[in-house]
Amino acid sequence: MQRRSLLKLGAASAALLLVGGGALAVFQPGLVDGRLSSGARKVFLALGGAMLDGLLPPADRARALEALVQRVDALVAGLPPHAQAELSQLLALLESSPGRRWLAGLEADWPQASATELQAALQSMRFSGLSLRQQAYHALHDIVNGAYFSEQATWVALGYPGPAAI
Repeated sequence: MQRRSLLKLGAASAALLLVGGGALAVFQPGLVDGRLSSGARKVFLALGGAMLDGLLPPADRARALEALVQRVDALVAGLPPHAQAELSQLLALLESSPGRRWLAGLEADWPQASATELQAALQSMRFSGLSLRQQAYHALHDIVNGAYFSEQATWVALGYPGPAAI
């Protein structure tokens, strides 16, 4: 395939994704009144479990993930409207079966996917040749890690004693 054909295919794919994501976001938004929808909560529960595998307390994993999603919700509520709109479109796309398959490369639905499948999907996004998939990965990665490590109780995993008293 010639470079020009690849560029046209990439541009058409990006346009289709934008239109599809926008249409999905109208009918089933990822954020409702600045808060995570139930589908978006499932996405972040699955992503948090995969991204933080080995850091979450085994005995209290479910509670730690629920606390993470609550912090993600608080983080999202503090985003400016334009960022919330973009995140809502991304989450709407990831909640849909075609969007999940195309953007994340994940066959199984978020709650049913194993940690190994989720981690493989995330690595596929991270090292994708499509910048849109890479950007989606980095946004999700930053949101999950920012929300998790913003909690003082999680600093122990980093060996961080906390801010110095001034």
